[in-house]
Amino acid sequence: MTFNPLEQRGIPLDRQLRNWRELNVRPIDPDHCDPYTRCRIITMNGIEVEAILFSHQLARNTVDPEVKRQLASVRYIEAQQQKAVNWLLPGVSSVLETTIAYEQVAVDLTAWIARMEPDPYLKQAYQFGVLEDFDHLYRYANLYEMIEHRKAESIVDGLTEVMPGRPTKYHHRDPVDNVRDPYDKNATDPLSKLHALTVLSAEQQTMNFYMNTGPTYMEPIARQLYQEIGLIEEEHVTHYESLVDPGETWWEQLVNHEYNECYLYHSFMEQESDPRVKAIWELHLNMELEHLHIACDLMRRHDGREPQEVLAPQLPNVLTFEPNKQYLRELLDTQIDLTTLGAGYVREAHERFEAMQEQIHGGEQPPSERVMAQHDEMFGREYRVQSESEHPDPALREK
Repeated sequence: MTFNPLEQRGIPLDRQLRNWRELNVRPIDPDHCDPYTRCRIITMNGIEVEAILFSHQLARNTVDPEVKRQLASVRYIEAQQQKAVNWLLPGVSSVLETTIAYEQVAVDLTAWIARMEPDPYLKQAYQFGVLEDFDHLYRYANLYEMIEHRKAESIVDGLTEVMPGRPTKYHHRDPVDNVRDPYDKNATDPLSKLHALTVLSAEQQTMNFYMNTGPTYMEPIARQLYQEIGLIEEEHVTHYESLVDPGETWWEQLVNHEYNECYLYHSFMEQESDPRVKAIWELHLNMELEHLHIACDLMRRHDGREPQEVLAPQLPNVLTFEPNKQYLRELLDTQIDLTTLGAGYVREAHERFEAMQEQIHGGEQPPSERVMAQHDEMFGREYRVQSESEHPDPALREK
């Protein structure tokens, strides 16, 4: 069934404000929920955070007080949406358990988008990044067993494998080599704009989460691992944000943000297995439909263009959380040795890459390697979840 959000009216803005009782959502049960329900929650939190931050930036760059007031009115509702979504996560889950769920999002969201992306250059950007998040999941899973003496399979629930990706120590690149070429806003498929904004928002939220939670640990190896991977998430945000055409006007970006929220809430409503969470997705979709119409009116008024010029005529097929095991194994088999050079990808360790590696590692093993050595000292093995077969790369098979 096709769904064109430009033809749908949602809840009027003056009826969207919720009181404390309505915002006091009951969190999911981490021991009995669908792991992909948790992934959808984490994704939509990142989407809402991006919407709020973008609205603030737009407000800081407009002199029109009426626009500032309009943005503030919508933004407060977006802030309530973010609270309702993020507060679905249970307080009984540790930071590290939530971290593993964040990395499951990064793996299966990015892998699905890479599979569906029509533009070969953008597809390669997602394929490159997902092999790094895949390795982060593996490192955090080993830290989890060390610190909390529990296994990550209770979180990923067999949907996502846990084994080495592109080794984290090789993710540290010269910053100039993290900048990609942008898509052309006038030529790219509208779906590509949604993909870029979705992955950017998810990675940005992961970066923010690690920046703020990393120093809450007492264990030195945990503090250091969060610091290392937090820096890589900054690289990933640079990588993904540079894919967006910088020539998009503020108003184009605003309607893209609101359209993307409609797309994702609609997608998640269609596949949600938890009826209580599904009701939140449906409510927020009906709110976002109105936010989209407000953004479209602002675009007409300040850009002098119709939003149909930049938006898809109907929502694409729903974005789906599902296992991507064989796809990831194909990437592990063919792309694990890639790095970046300028806006492209190479297999050789070039001069800038080697200089960055020498400077940041300083002749020592980084935390991502030391966590594995410490885990081996404690347990005499690595922690992995390999449900399909041995690792595709013989060099990364468990000794």
